[in-house]
Amino acid sequence: MSLVDGTEARLFTRELTVRFGGVVALSGLDVSFNPKEVCGVIGPNGAGKTTLFDCLSGVRRPTLGCITYDGVDVTHRSATWRSRRGIRRTFQRQQTFGWLTVEDNLLVALEWRGGGGGLPGDLLGLPSRRSLETQRRRRANEVMELCGLGDVRRELSGTLPIGRARVLELARAIVDPPRVLLLDEPTSGLEESETESLGRLLRQVRKEEGCTVVLVEHDVGFVMRQCDRIVVLNLGAVIAEGPPEQIRNDPVVGAAYLG
Repeated sequence: MSLVDGTEARLFTRELTVRFGGVVALSGLDVSFNPKEVCGVIGPNGAGKTTLFDCLSGVRRPTLGCITYDGVDVTHRSATWRSRRGIRRTFQRQQTFGWLTVEDNLLVALEWRGGGGGLPGDLLGLPSRRSLETQRRRRANEVMELCGLGDVRRELSGTLPIGRARVLELARAIVDPPRVLLLDEPTSGLEESETESLGRLLRQVRKEEGCTVVLVEHDVGFVMRQCDRIVVLNLGAVIAEGPPEQIRNDPVVGAAYLG
């Protein structure tokens, strides 16, 4: 298992293989993501990036191999189980609850914890329920301020422009503090100024939340600026791994992807 300064990798795959009929999307993949780092995963279309995210988040079961999280084998654990233990993900396509307000999108992400007396607590307004509701709204407020969403908290998320909707997805993923944050093409559809703002926000999120951040991203410049380490995939296998400057100057990467 990969180590950074003697610290065990937070999320790790060993011999991870995914086949779709005769197509091999991932081929014996060994890759690690370490505590509190920002790691980029890049590669040409069809390299296996989203398939890797599907496996890490529990959306897809691998054909072969295993995934460990904080030293525990989670290969056969569900996406819900992983999410509740700190592995959070966004998707390429925007997925907000468009009929809910910005604030309610964040509160929904906290409801799974339950408590406060259940349905009777809701109906009777028990003190335990009111206290829990106050705590959750306080946390939602903190994250909205962190992400610059305070001014649209009462707006329906379905009315937000794409840049704000992307930020809302990030806010919803971190409102219940994550340990691993998987971001699938977070800059897709954003203008340059919005991309730069997102980069600043990601740096702040890592500082505030202390989580591991993994980016799948086609904007190579964004990845080079934001990441501590980059993993390059091609045809389902790792062809290079290292800090941005090393990846930028790697002839194998240049031939396969960067041109």
